[in-house]
Amino acid sequence: MVEKAKTKMRKWKMPSAFAIIFGITAVMALLTWVVPSGHYELATNADGDEVPVAGTYRQTEKVTTETVDGEEVTTDVRQGLWEVAKAPIEGTLRSEGATQGAIDVMLFVLILGGFLGIVMKTGALDALFGSIIRKLKGREIWIIPILMTFFALGGTTYGMQEETVAFYALVIPLVLAAGYNGLTAAMVIILGAGVGVLGSTINPFSTGIASGFANVSIGDGIIPRLVILVLCLVAAIWFTMRYASKVKAGKFKQDSKRDERIANTNAAGVRAEVPEFTTKRKWIAALFGLTFLIMVLSVIPWAYKFNITFFEDLNSWVLGLPVIGAAIGKLIPLGDWWFNELSALFFISSLIIGTIHFHGRNRSDDEEDNLFGTFVAGARDLLAVALIIGFARGVSIIMADGQIMDTIIHGGEELLSGVHSAVLPALAFIVYLPLSFLIPSTSGLATATMPILAPLADFANLDRSLIVTAFATSAGVINMIAPTVASVMGGLVLAKVSYGLWLRRTWKIMLVFSAISIAVMTIFSLI
Repeated sequence: MVEKAKTKMRKWKMPSAFAIIFGITAVMALLTWVVPSGHYELATNADGDEVPVAGTYRQTEKVTTETVDGEEVTTDVRQGLWEVAKAPIEGTLRSEGATQGAIDVMLFVLILGGFLGIVMKTGALDALFGSIIRKLKGREIWIIPILMTFFALGGTTYGMQEETVAFYALVIPLVLAAGYNGLTAAMVIILGAGVGVLGSTINPFSTGIASGFANVSIGDGIIPRLVILVLCLVAAIWFTMRYASKVKAGKFKQDSKRDERIANTNAAGVRAEVPEFTTKRKWIAALFGLTFLIMVLSVIPWAYKFNITFFEDLNSWVLGLPVIGAAIGKLIPLGDWWFNELSALFFISSLIIGTIHFHGRNRSDDEEDNLFGTFVAGARDLLAVALIIGFARGVSIIMADGQIMDTIIHGGEELLSGVHSAVLPALAFIVYLPLSFLIPSTSGLATATMPILAPLADFANLDRSLIVTAFATSAGVINMIAPTVASVMGGLVLAKVSYGLWLRRTWKIMLVFSAISIAVMTIFSLI
């Protein structure tokens, strides 16, 4: 007797991060065939930057022919399959306008992976976090508000976002040791730093650039942004602590299936085999913490934006010392560092910690049981994170080459024209949602849009700073959930959390952030 084959409906799964980003890239390429191409006229401002001029948008042909040196040259801006395939490579390497290449960030991630591989090999973090959890027995939940406040301060002062990728190594094992899961760690970092960027009080790379292009002071509008920051941070901490408490109570088990393989402790407490916190491990843990402290200090623009010259003066004094200064080399002061300097920092720290750990040990036949073998193995573990960053940058490349970015911005300009002052901030917030999705760089988005949209506030008898606040808050919300944001996608991979799960668990708090932002801006517009 032949039995009929039984078929089961396969449960739909969210595609991988790579598939999502590549799909968005393909859709953007298709839009370059449908959405009209166009551009704004550019003008050079006082800082020497080329910025678009409001009211000068003009549509352009998709295919143009011009004569160059007596030969006809045809240009087609429509993006095809070849451009889609090249987009991740172009996003990795090319720096053009608002779109910056990702190679420096990707290299930083790989070196960070090597650094983490060495630190984890020493057992210092296991011992440190085991010690912390023992002391916090019954009060582990307070780790969450402390860490989220720290990340929010980083976000609101200097735009901490891409740099947060480095902190997953610190937060994930600590949160797991406290009995929570990888998604809790992702919430702590992404929501914490994200709320800071959303309520950018003095963030020079978001509010600072936007204020400059809007011709207002960075201090204008700081009160509503501070109110938004505090309210959203309180909401984010409450949301994350509530979720974490449920996880520890045994709920949301489906969110934590893969955590068991990477947790250093079980939900009940520290495991018996947590290594001893020896003197050597204490030194390594101290160097680990010092590395992150230097990283934070190095990317805050002390002199450039805050007129604090302490690190510049210290750097000049040290490099001016006879012999010592020449031996150190051309070190730049803290505050002027970026990803290349951060990569060097983590590489140097890897060498020091690796030397401490492997000193005096016999040479092992295992190629990974030595300093550089362990470093390479750790870098290999973060290869997927590095590649995702390059893939995410490719979306903006397609839009720029297809010349549809200005067309989309022009649509926002048309929508906001002639709007009543009480409605303008809320509508500007909504307009910036798709713009922030398509242009994930806050500095690039400010450069491209603020010269066009900020003057619209004048016609509504509204302070331009509220347009700046609408930009910052809207971009802040999107930068916590958009798959085009490399730090989000890379962080979720590190936390072993799927993008679909992230959306399912956080969409409600995103609505809360949006409601708070719109309500505060509307109240201040009426005042």
